[in-house]
Amino acid sequence: MAIRILGPQLRIAAAGALAAGLAACDGAKPPEVPLKPVVVTTPVQAPAPAPAAAGPVAKAEPGNKADADLAARVKSALAAEPGLQSFTMDVTAAGGVVSLFGTAPNLAIRDRAAAAAARVAGVKSVQNNLAIVAGS
Repeated sequence: MAIRILGPQLRIAAAGALAAGLAACDGAKPPEVPLKPVVVTTPVQAPAPAPAAAGPVAKAEPGNKADADLAARVKSALAAEPGLQSFTMDVTAAGGVVSLFGTAPNLAIRDRAAAAAARVAGVKSVQNNLAIVAGS
């Protein structure tokens, strides 16, 4: 094993670094910082709501039996429409105007729901508020 002797400039630089390091340490202890207890909390997640039953949900303004009946008839029509039974849609009715809320997986299902609602007797117009969400 060979021992290498440092050149004079490197020895001076090393000695300077050692002196600077020692000068920075005046031997004083660092101040003591009182430790505070740490409280770790785990958030508690509320239980998930029960999944809604698949199929349309009919809603109407309280006290208006005609609107409630229309919404229920539209709901039944949507449930009877082939290909729409597995989708959850809310149905509201007010003065013959039926509104559809919920999601559809594509434009064809969205349009099929609106057409089925429009065929129900007493429906003057359909507001199709179904959002297209792939995989819904």
